[in-house]
Amino acid sequence: MTRQPPVDPRLQDIAGLLQAGRTREAEIACRALLAARPADAAALNLLGVALRHSDRLDESEVALRRAVEYSGGNPDFRSNLAQLLRARGRHEAAMAEFRRALEAAPRLRQARLGLARTALEAGQPALAEREARTLTAADARDREAWSALGSALYAQSRPEQAAAALRRAVALDPDYAVARENLAIVLGVLDKSEEALAELAQCERLGRGGPALEMARARALMQLDRYGESEAALEGVLAQAPDDRDAHFLLAQLRHIRGDPDFTRSLRAAAERAGAPAATRALYGDLLRRTGKVADAEAVLRGLIASVGPQPQLLSSLATVLQESARYAESVPLARAAWEAQPDDASFAENLVANLVAAGDAMAALPIVERFHASAPADQRWITYRADIARQSGEALFSEWCDVGRLVGVYELEPPSGYRTIAEFHEELIPALESRHRHAAHPLDQSLRGGTQTSRGLLADPDPVIQRYLAQLAQPIAAYQAGIGRDAAHPMLSRNVAPARPVGCWSVRLKRGGFHVNHIHPEGWISSAYYVSVPAEVSDLDAQSGWIKFAEPRYPMPGGTPLRTVQPQAGRLVLFPSYLWHGTNPILGDEPRLTVAFDCRPEG
Repeated sequence: MTRQPPVDPRLQDIAGLLQAGRTREAEIACRALLAARPADAAALNLLGVALRHSDRLDESEVALRRAVEYSGGNPDFRSNLAQLLRARGRHEAAMAEFRRALEAAPRLRQARLGLARTALEAGQPALAEREARTLTAADARDREAWSALGSALYAQSRPEQAAAALRRAVALDPDYAVARENLAIVLGVLDKSEEALAELAQCERLGRGGPALEMARARALMQLDRYGESEAALEGVLAQAPDDRDAHFLLAQLRHIRGDPDFTRSLRAAAERAGAPAATRALYGDLLRRTGKVADAEAVLRGLIASVGPQPQLLSSLATVLQESARYAESVPLARAAWEAQPDDASFAENLVANLVAAGDAMAALPIVERFHASAPADQRWITYRADIARQSGEALFSEWCDVGRLVGVYELEPPSGYRTIAEFHEELIPALESRHRHAAHPLDQSLRGGTQTSRGLLADPDPVIQRYLAQLAQPIAAYQAGIGRDAAHPMLSRNVAPARPVGCWSVRLKRGGFHVNHIHPEGWISSAYYVSVPAEVSDLDAQSGWIKFAEPRYPMPGGTPLRTVQPQAGRLVLFPSYLWHGTNPILGDEPRLTVAFDCRPEG
């Protein structure tokens, strides 16, 4: 922590005690000095620091505020006050104090680093990025600044840039355990599972441990299809943190895709034990809903509300359950109550909007959608809902944003160099993909039903055949972008200013009865479906088994019928806006359908 170097030798001694962790002795020495000089700002500052380290935060704040006042606004003392406010969770007040410190001393590193970290905690990653970049520009060897930059980039869904910044922090200090931990998490998101595990091993070497690292390890192992090890890691997390929601969900997910018939057992036991937290019981209710046990989910949630009261999350969850049964007279008031309790919560807002649109009351949802779309214009959800509202109200906007003739592009992929036909290429691609389909059932948090999905994305897959496929995508993506053009007033076309590249890629294998629930891709821009192998039944133009359909919402909506369907054919690539509702008709026979899907975003 930055402090103005004290002149009085006694203050130097106190600073030394703090550095040595002898907090109680430092406090006693400060109080002895203040007994003689009660307005000594430097002594008050050191006392505030000592009290903070002793978790006596109220007393610490009083001392630090007096230090700032008596010193005439010393920026070092003000930065210490800001750190105290940050520790108390008062992020806006902390950022205000950091800014005041920087106004007086623009080069005060700890104040700028503190501002970056606090901004990230306050949900302002763009501000955090700006402050961190100022620090790295001032000192390219500032490991903490690079780490803060990596965290800010990750929070803005820019994992590749985040990984580069965190690698820089680790290169500057190979023993920087926090940066290694964050790098491991980001590498997992990038599907670089082997590298993630290597970083986690380094964290372990440095004495870093705990549930967060074990969760990262479990995810990486799951991506590598090392299911037994992943399950053991998750059980270890729950042994330390019995109500860790992420661990419970991931463990249930893992057991489900492995075909375990009692995949909910750990969460069920945790939710049914005496004194189980409401959040654990609510998660169990949500898991029941996801598995189609809607009546059981409703009973769990109603029992929770009766016992702990109408908490917003419980009301919103119950609204979702009721919406799935089209009981809008009950679901809409619940969703509205949850959102009104926390009007800045995007998930509550989305749930209310979905309920209103499904109930046919689209115009009531319009102000909410416009507000959230204005604050997050790249979030595809709000574009989707705005289009749904326009569809119900008869606005021309719907035909502009959901012009399926213009915005759904169909291409036949050229075979890579060295292959005479796409069928010849598929002879190698199919077994490569099939070998990666090791699940027994679909994930619980995806649109897929009755099929399997690859455990990790394909972008980082080293298999040359898969990399050849990925390389072939550049030409049709460029053709699609050229074909749709640019329009500054259009939510998709306004972003058509740079070449797009895949940011996520995976394979899906539909089995008998398998299909995709109508859905969108909230973080995408261009989404896709590429058909590697298709069953003969797709040739039936009347049944349209396995065909992809567009513009039919997930929920029943007045007038919400599909506007276009596209027939699957091996070698066919379909590109479309990520905000456009899309799903598939079920496969009816025993022959599977194998596809690859990816999302693209414009570079830069």
